Amino acid sequence: MPRFPAPRPAMEHGPAKIIAMCNQKGGVGKTTSTINLGAALAEYGRKVLLVDFDPQGALSVGLGVNPMELDRTVYNLLMERGVNIDDILLKTVTPGMDLLPSNIDLSAAEVQLVTEVARESSLARALKPAMSEYDYVIIDCQPSLGLLTVNALTAAHSVIVPLECEFFALRGVALLTETIEKVRERLNPELELDGILATMYDARTVHSREVLARVVQAFGDQVFHTVIGRTVRFPETTVAGEPITSYASSSVGAAAYRQLAREVLARCPAE
Repeated sequence: MPRFPAPRPAMEHGPAKIIAMCNQKGGVGKTTSTINLGAALAEYGRKVLLVDFDPQGALSVGLGVNPMELDRTVYNLLMERGVNIDDILLKTVTPGMDLLPSNIDLSAAEVQLVTEVARESSLARALKPAMSEYDYVIIDCQPSLGLLTVNALTAAHSVIVPLECEFFALRGVALLTETIEKVRERLNPELELDGILATMYDARTVHSREVLARVVQAFGDQVFHTVIGRTVRFPETTVAGEPITSYASSSVGAAAYRQLAREVLARCPAE
């Protein structure tokens, strides 16, 4: 394991690097990783904007927001003229980390965007005014490869793929990397795969170890050195509505996401 030193706090902020947290398989740790990577980056003095781009609103719920009580969400930002980021931006319990929330309304955007001009670039246009204020923008994608996910990939500079250490999770990675390649060729030449993040790892099981070995064999240096293990703390943090870095600051999970933040800062520095 290489040593990733603690970074110095940023003296000034922006322009932001946009990271899409993407995997078309559900339940692999996308939302958990978005919240806790964002919180760990904020701990290290970076300004972070989290974008809930899933109609299920799991990211918003995980940060203590009730999606059903929201008047305006990312949907309004995408689809309505005159709505800007400040109209829907929410502060989180973590200093330096903000949220663009979402709810079920966003599912309508997938249908409505079909008739829009340059529909794949709608999110990129919406985020542009905030780029100078943040160091990192992390987009929590929905578990599909539909138009919303293509929007996220078109807006992003890079992709992190959380991958559950389980055999069936491996099967979809080829399809996802193919989609990333198509978006790079046709819509966003700057898009890169930052890395594959192994999640829900249980060192006690042969299966987890075998899957991780197979991932490293297939993707080599593209696999993050940091591995996120299974722990009961993660479901608890969702109920508490805050990141593990503040809910259980000295836990193994918090340490893992702090290490991931240092690795991301080393591998994928902001502009």
